[in-house]
Amino acid sequence: MSGPVALLARLRSGRRRPSPEEGFNRRLIAPMVLGSVLNPINSSMIAVALVPVGAAFGAPPAETAWLVAALYLATAVGQPVIGQLVDTYGPRRLYLAGTALVGIAGLLGALAPSLGLLITARVLLGLGTSAAYPAAMHLTRSEAERTGRSSPTGVLTVLAVANQTVAVVGPTLGGLLIGVGGWRTVFAVNVPLALACLALGAARLPTTAPRPAGTARPAGTAGPDHRDARPDRLDHVGIALFAVLLLALMLFLMKPSPALWYLPVLAVLAATGFAVRESRARTAFIDLRALSRNRPLVATYLRQLLGYTAIYAFLYGYTQWLEEGRGLSAASAGLVLLPLSLTALAVSGLTGRSPAVRAKLLVGSTVQIAACGALLLVDGGSPVVLLIAVGVPAGISQGLIGLGTQTSLYHQANPASIASAAGLLRTFMYLGAMAASAANAAFFPHGATTAGLHHLALFMLGGAALLFLLTLPDRTLVRMTDQSQKRS
Repeated sequence: MSGPVALLARLRSGRRRPSPEEGFNRRLIAPMVLGSVLNPINSSMIAVALVPVGAAFGAPPAETAWLVAALYLATAVGQPVIGQLVDTYGPRRLYLAGTALVGIAGLLGALAPSLGLLITARVLLGLGTSAAYPAAMHLTRSEAERTGRSSPTGVLTVLAVANQTVAVVGPTLGGLLIGVGGWRTVFAVNVPLALACLALGAARLPTTAPRPAGTARPAGTAGPDHRDARPDRLDHVGIALFAVLLLALMLFLMKPSPALWYLPVLAVLAATGFAVRESRARTAFIDLRALSRNRPLVATYLRQLLGYTAIYAFLYGYTQWLEEGRGLSAASAGLVLLPLSLTALAVSGLTGRSPAVRAKLLVGSTVQIAACGALLLVDGGSPVVLLIAVGVPAGISQGLIGLGTQTSLYHQANPASIASAAGLLRTFMYLGAMAASAANAAFFPHGATTAGLHHLALFMLGGAALLFLLTLPDRTLVRMTDQSQKRS
């Protein structure tokens, strides 16, 4: 009786593990996708809220830019840390804890009486949304190993399409929410989203036993290549140095001044200390020795940084200019960017299953160059048709670059630490976002002018050109494509 009773109990729990013959457990897809989009939706919705938030608190763009930078600072540090915890303890508990924090942060932001508390809410959102994407990549790898399908392109495509689409739909959704209930709705919407994630995660994510301390981890990716990092053995010194490095850089780049000379000096000292620490630590926060042995993965991280610097500079800079330089409302600016969203969705859906990673990255960087050049054509008198058309190539490039880097990481990272590697991929994505935020503050010191937008476009153009040059000679991407085709 114990066998049938146990089986019935598992069926009722909703977390029965399917046999390999059943294929990928599709019950996992809903919590994976919904949780992983919490970060991009919060990173993109805020674009149309910066101007009304600044008006509400009397803050200039250089101050409201911290609403963007705060989330990215928290995410850049939080993603690899939580990725290590996911690799060690499994995805379920980190997913649930992270999404609960998202709900708390959303409530705090909706009620915040000052810009300082609003920035605090964004920090909590960054930490809370850092769990779901590493958890999703961990689950994808686990299911691939269980089913024997080493290249689950369908699931990777769903994740990429969802994240890319939500990132570009975010401004439109944010504009609609602001039009209905004001800028605080951009924060309040996190409460029902977090509750949905908690319900789905509790019902569908599998319970996994923690990996024993001291289990060997193979070398070749982010994360230690000696022993698994356990919570009581996290590299707190490395994490602190990394955070100081990012914070010092952001404080200086957001408002460069000779009087702040000590900030770049502090950043250099923190970077030096971080490099020394990570090259010697037994359980490194980011294992630089392991990364140095996996150069294709390092190249993927650099492509992520370059690609998303331009993507987020476009997202925030162009949106602010539409509202201030062109005089559109937040809702209207969001609608102007809707074709960008639809283009990204179409491109991601049509090309997601193709294994041609190098082609995606080359075409994506080429079109990104065109999108940056198109920004040089707009001014305060440009017709709405031109404003809409400018966003189309930006949507194409975002869809292709996001797919290309995610698929590259899946094949290049060590399976034993896929969540850590995925977390670090998001870290480089948000390092690009922080660079974009700093560029926006530098080029829009007194508001989003047309001249500032054109200077921002030239900055983006340089990054897009570097992305193309980094991808063109990389033959490992061709071999990756050939291997994927053989497996399929």
